[in-house]
Amino acid sequence: QPKSKAAFGSVGRRIPYRILHVINQDGESLGNMHRAEALRLMDQHGLKLVLLHENVEPPVYRLMTGQQIHEEQLKRAEKKKASPKQGVVQKELSFSSAIAKNDLETKTKQIAQWIEKRHHVKVTIRQAK
Repeated sequence: QPKSKAAFGSVGRRIPYRILHVINQDGESLGNMHRAEALRLMDQHGLKLVLLHENVEPPVYRLMTGQQIHEEQLKRAEKKKASPKQGVVQKELSFSSAIAKNDLETKTKQIAQWIEKRHHVKVTIRQAK
């Protein structure tokens, strides 16, 4: 089973494809080659084969050092953090049990607007002293 897109390709010797497009650690294309030849190159240079694009024919692999792999994973993690999150937005509203009638009406209108926008709403009511 192929790994999810969140991960940075597969690293190592288990390559399910026969013919690969290989790129060296400097980013230069080495062309299409058989899996055995790519593994031999990997062993000769002490590098690892990393899957970059599997939805193309043939799939693209890159020879990388452990340091390059680590740096690429850090870059992808930073990019993922920076991108806006898709999905559920949770809104929270808190008020006292001694709230005035007008304030309560205003806050209920706000909650209704959030629900229309399909946000999750969390309401906290504090006991008045």
